[in-house]
Amino acid sequence: MDRRSFLKFSTAATSGVYALTRFSWGGAQGVDLPWFDRPMRWAQLVLVENDPGQFDPDFWLDYFKRVHADGACLSAGGTVAYYPTDVPTHHRSLWLGDSDPFGYLVEGCRKMDMAVIARTDPHGGWPEVYERFPDRIAVDVNGNKRRHWANPELWVTCALGPHNFEFMTDVHREIMDRYQVDGIFSNRWAGHGICYCEHCVRNFNAFCGMELPREENPQDKAFQQYQVWEIGRLRELWLLWDKVIRESKPTSRYIPNGFPDRVEVGKLSDIFFTDHQARRGYIPPWSNGRGAKRLRATMGMKPVGGIFSVGVEERYRWKDSVQSDAEIRTWVAEGTANGYRPWFVKFSGTIYDRRWLKTVEDIYEWHFKAEKYLRNTAPLARVGLVYSDKPVGSYGTEPWQERLGDHERGMYHALIEARVPFEMVNDRLLEPDRLNPFKLLILPNIAMLSESQCEQLREFVRAGGNLLATFESSLYDETGRRRNDFGLADLFGVSYGDRVEGPMQNSYLRLKAEGEDGHFHPVLDGLEDAYRIINGIWRLEVRPREEFPAPVTLIPTYPDLPMEHVYPRKPETGIREVYLREAGSSRVAYIPWDIDRTFWEVLNVDHGKLLGNVVKWALNEPSPAEVNGAGLLDVTVWRQQDSMTVFLVNLTNPMMMKGPIRELLPVGPQTVRIQLPEGVRADQVKLLISGSRPEYQQNDRALTLTVPSVLDLEVVAIDLAEA
Repeated sequence: MDRRSFLKFSTAATSGVYALTRFSWGGAQGVDLPWFDRPMRWAQLVLVENDPGQFDPDFWLDYFKRVHADGACLSAGGTVAYYPTDVPTHHRSLWLGDSDPFGYLVEGCRKMDMAVIARTDPHGGWPEVYERFPDRIAVDVNGNKRRHWANPELWVTCALGPHNFEFMTDVHREIMDRYQVDGIFSNRWAGHGICYCEHCVRNFNAFCGMELPREENPQDKAFQQYQVWEIGRLRELWLLWDKVIRESKPTSRYIPNGFPDRVEVGKLSDIFFTDHQARRGYIPPWSNGRGAKRLRATMGMKPVGGIFSVGVEERYRWKDSVQSDAEIRTWVAEGTANGYRPWFVKFSGTIYDRRWLKTVEDIYEWHFKAEKYLRNTAPLARVGLVYSDKPVGSYGTEPWQERLGDHERGMYHALIEARVPFEMVNDRLLEPDRLNPFKLLILPNIAMLSESQCEQLREFVRAGGNLLATFESSLYDETGRRRNDFGLADLFGVSYGDRVEGPMQNSYLRLKAEGEDGHFHPVLDGLEDAYRIINGIWRLEVRPREEFPAPVTLIPTYPDLPMEHVYPRKPETGIREVYLREAGSSRVAYIPWDIDRTFWEVLNVDHGKLLGNVVKWALNEPSPAEVNGAGLLDVTVWRQQDSMTVFLVNLTNPMMMKGPIRELLPVGPQTVRIQLPEGVRADQVKLLISGSRPEYQQNDRALTLTVPSVLDLEVVAIDLAEA
């Protein structure tokens, strides 16, 4: 992408007026970027109330310089003010005295030419707020003012009433007028559950004529209306604060921490950050990459930061803790490989454990040196995994409709295991220009689709795209009403049989060759010696509309006790459990059972292999990057202005599903086969982590090389020249 094209893209991707800052990257001197697209490495210091006068701000300014941070987020005000505020009831730190730690840090960052945004947090109200403005305190369902759940000295404020719309507006105006920061980032600004204060009761009733719902039930009409009203109210607040900020400095932006509607985030934001700071419980490291993919599905190539904590993020809130080096490195590698710009956050200016400092410094030092290859212009994945923002229970409460998110998680993990580069697609953004980059779309039980969404998917297939869908995909309309047949029945080639079977115990899938020559279908690659594999937990009865191949058929449930009776009553049924069809130049695969959700629950290797094979059959073209070797790797492929990169994130670790990772375990060698974009050739190839230049072979557009080893991350960087 040349300079003119880049500027055209940046202008189209943003709203409002911004200042172009002189900046150079990758040898392209003088490329003009708005302030929010300049920073690549963010640093956030979250002060605690007794930091003023006790912490050393110069230490942090020196550390920001040492790690090459070019953006900073600094605590300013809201619950506690770290500058000498004049806004009534804006609580100054009791340790503030006549100091201005926020202003001091802002000035120091500006001397290093860093972008600076102020952090505010409005969710805690002090006794003075409760006494002078009791209507600004949140109220619970029983009519009681809400004490703060973690600090009984404070009250929880209402996010949708005067506390935010009036008081915090004054705070933001004061910060902007005094310090002229590049933006304001607000934490915990969107509320904590339904508030029943007088303002919320009155405003919600004026909106829809209903009373506030008594519980968060997706099936309740009042709660459905509440969700619409809440998003609208928060959007109004976002636009108000953004307007006030721009009145003081037109190039500045308001940046909320989270928003319930990702599509609105894509419309309203020039820059955004995801506050998914670390693992907790049973979360795999790829969860950080998934957050980046989901956000980019609506943000496009606007800058997106990935906030990561150097501390533990478990439910018990050890905020002064420190994670292991291996855990931090793996988490950040996942985010970077999927398009995040790293943003570390440190709580408290006082350091109780210094072990994380070197880890972040090493990560940022490498990131700084490799920046040319990290300013991505487009992902090159050809597979799009469709996801929905609809809440669990929105289309039904039957047992097979529980744990809806496990369908997506299972499919996501299967794609990681299959080393398939892929992006994510929001189900509300299925316009042709968004789908054009993809050859294959995957619907992991996307049950609720409108007629227009179904037509968009048909148009995708008519234009030569391929489709893979599972379970109840398209069986319900956008309101959650069940159709008489799949909305995409014509693409699937099957009709709904009006019955859901399960939970199935001791049910299997018969795998078999077809034809006289004993040929196995490609979806059974690696499973040729398996007479049968386990089935899922729930399956739909469907009626084929046409003839299908039969590589996978049903063996119905049979007793699992007593042991003498554990044998199939019907070893052969001929009922297909994977429907594969070709429509012109397109391929469509439909799986009528919950293979993705069962895979996430059981992690059966045969399910993962079958899913990977079906994806590769349905894709029906070479992957932009094929990686072969031992271990579990997340593979992503990117284009930059004059180069392309293939990221290999090593997730091979016994602690991959339950952290923290104790040590990094290298894997290798890996054979990498890369499809170059049309019209270019490889000028030079290097490995950005090891710093080596591997030997490679290029045959037409295919480039093949060997990566000797991957510890946490390796990046194959290819400088491109015209063919």
